[in-house]
Amino acid sequence: MKSVRVEDAIGMILCHDITKIVPGEFKGRAFKKGHIIKEEDVKELLSIGKEHIYVWEAKEGTLHENDAAIRLKDLVCGAGLEFGEIKEGKINFIAKKDGLLKIDKEELLKINMLGDIIVSTIHNNTPVKKGEIVGATRVIPLVIDEEKIIEAEKTVKKGIINIEDIKGKKVFMITTGSEVYHGRIKDAFGPAVKKKLEYYGCELVNQTILPDDKDKIVAEIKRALKEGAEMIVCTGGMSVDPDDVTPTAIKECGAELVSYGAPVLPGAMFLLSYYGDIPILGLPGCVMYSKRTVFDLVLPRVLADEKLTMRDLALYGHGGLCLDCKVCTFPHCSFGKGE
Repeated sequence: MKSVRVEDAIGMILCHDITKIVPGEFKGRAFKKGHIIKEEDVKELLSIGKEHIYVWEAKEGTLHENDAAIRLKDLVCGAGLEFGEIKEGKINFIAKKDGLLKIDKEELLKINMLGDIIVSTIHNNTPVKKGEIVGATRVIPLVIDEEKIIEAEKTVKKGIINIEDIKGKKVFMITTGSEVYHGRIKDAFGPAVKKKLEYYGCELVNQTILPDDKDKIVAEIKRALKEGAEMIVCTGGMSVDPDDVTPTAIKECGAELVSYGAPVLPGAMFLLSYYGDIPILGLPGCVMYSKRTVFDLVLPRVLADEKLTMRDLALYGHGGLCLDCKVCTFPHCSFGKGE
């Protein structure tokens, strides 16, 4: 490419997009890469502060920003994504479906360490909706050495950004608490949990209310497993009080305990276990009354068939404090995003 006076550029090919900004009114593309400059364009170009422009002058071994972005797109874009129009060397990646956003953070760091290339995303493990922009890529210079793109293609694993399906499951809920069982107070867990389950397409097959009786809880968990539960949610009885026996019952039903306790507030007394591949969750009382809790962080990942580990839960410590904002913007906030 070469720089020429706009008055001398008539008939030449513009080699980059030109942005026009009208403060408070408009910011967008005034001229598109590849546009052939006409006499009537000169006045408009001068009005937006362009006395000189770059016109295309091909040079072997270099790529225009838009051509480089096309190759980066193939490197970054994984399953469940589509991409928008290339503008000024930038491509947005857009969710083709509802799902759970997964970012390969190691590969993301690797590509951003190369220099002259950037990839930006929203946070890993964010539930996203169809049509939502989840990431973008561009090259920094207007013209980049092709070797830089080749290096990226050789060293970075394809599919940095993906969207996994969140699959609705058949859920059995076991609510414990002698005060609820005997009718002394009304169950508040059921409506709160059901609402969150149904948001992700789950079917609440059955809710059983039991007293704080370990053997009855164990028997009910086994019955739910026998009847085809794809996930079991136990609510109530999760504290360290002597009457709270739900954690013990979950352990004794034969489930493999991942963790009793999570570095998340609200939700510290959360329990996660698996009976084979079937998740069994123990939900603390905060799920009844707090807008967002550990349940909101874990549920979409469990429904995406991700088998969580102690490390996965431990990573929530950084960012695991919900600020209980008056206007909740979850999942587009800091809660649960530190890992």
